[in-house]
Amino acid sequence: MSADKHLQSWQERFEMAEAMQPLLGKLYRNQGVEVVVYGKPLLNASTIEIIKSHRLVRRHVGEKLRLRESFPFVEALSKLAVKHCKVDIGKLAINYWRDNKDASGIEAYMANELAPALNHGDDTPARDVVLYGFGRIGRLLARLLIERTGKSNKMCLRAIVLRGGKKGDLEKRASLLRRDSVHGPFNGSVEVDEENNAIIANGTYIQVIYANSPDEVDYTKYGINNALIVDNTGIWKDEAGLGLHLKSPGASKVLLTAPAKGAIKNVVYGVNENDILDEDMIVSAASCTTNAITPVLKAVNDKYGIENGHVETIHSYTNDQNLIDNYHSADRRGRSAPLNMVITETGAAKAVAKALPVLAGKLTGNAIRVPTPNVSMAIISVNLHSETNRDELNEYLKDVALQSSLQNQIDFTESTEIVSSDLVGSRYAGVVDSQATIAEGKRAILYVWYDNEFGYSCQVVGVMQKMLGLTTLSLPNL
Repeated sequence: MSADKHLQSWQERFEMAEAMQPLLGKLYRNQGVEVVVYGKPLLNASTIEIIKSHRLVRRHVGEKLRLRESFPFVEALSKLAVKHCKVDIGKLAINYWRDNKDASGIEAYMANELAPALNHGDDTPARDVVLYGFGRIGRLLARLLIERTGKSNKMCLRAIVLRGGKKGDLEKRASLLRRDSVHGPFNGSVEVDEENNAIIANGTYIQVIYANSPDEVDYTKYGINNALIVDNTGIWKDEAGLGLHLKSPGASKVLLTAPAKGAIKNVVYGVNENDILDEDMIVSAASCTTNAITPVLKAVNDKYGIENGHVETIHSYTNDQNLIDNYHSADRRGRSAPLNMVITETGAAKAVAKALPVLAGKLTGNAIRVPTPNVSMAIISVNLHSETNRDELNEYLKDVALQSSLQNQIDFTESTEIVSSDLVGSRYAGVVDSQATIAEGKRAILYVWYDNEFGYSCQVVGVMQKMLGLTTLSLPNL
């Protein structure tokens, strides 16, 4: 191909990606439809990211997917009254072009494949959401909820609850939403309404409420009713403490973004969210590590069976640690987080059993906090019931990541150059690093990356939807 043809081909792809962007945005805002290409989200994607997502298709299926081949599917999708679903146009396009030579049947094909999502969820009422606490997870959840703002949005962020209320507090909170040292600037505009004590982000009016205890807020005074309270503080972890939220008028259910104590259900979305019943008033979304490892462990156990194993977490430091050496009630965590690797405990291995009871008593775990601000890794070492090898295990996990009910939780990379910072912003619970896999006989060691902030927050949103009776279909059907 001549130099001119290369440039012409690039120009064509660039223009096609640009033409996709407004259609993708309208589908999400107006119909709650998220478009992906073999699992790679196109929501808010740049033209370059859209082009790259298409290039990756060849790695998955051995075939090219050109933008001119996928664009008619986005156009056809924009004409359908599908609602509240995740649509993989990559899979739809590849499947169609394998059996067809022209585009004349695309609209009929799409109408048939996406029939389950026609007007899906129209009769489900919108629900109010309150973020109790506005730290690392609270602000990322705010970003994810604001991202969903549109005509068909069913989860409405109505308020955040904070302690304090000193002069200048509101502007500082808004500034932390605008700018993030790890995840970058907020995608949009953030304004402050000092008179009414509110933050307005991309048109979403968020009431800021100051309170020192979960039971001292009357949400109905702000027009908030039947709300899901998402507790991001980590202060209250048992039924007695979290139950205080339910004493506040306007609150109906509580979700904890940390492991819970006692009989509260710990839910890993994609694994055991169906354990959530209508009568469950308090639920936990477990921990970031539990969310990262449980889907992978389930996949491995389903095929090979797990006799026993150990999980070692290489975890970025958190706000629970000290910036410089100072007193801390926990062992070793008083030492400077940016300067040390710190051995500490994790309950994630035991917590897996709450979401996946078949592994109860089979796993041990430990953790090392390391001097990075975000993205962690779990090293999963397991003894299996049946034999496998590296290539077979990797091929199986690749298929799980692309074609199974866990495809929204597990990602898979074959890169030999990937490092932790490349995974900042990953929306998956965990990413299997296939190049690091070790497997021989009945023993396997897997390396699973995870964005312990953003990936976990995406999992939390899934649990929120389930608690509120909202469902998002993944199409095409497996």
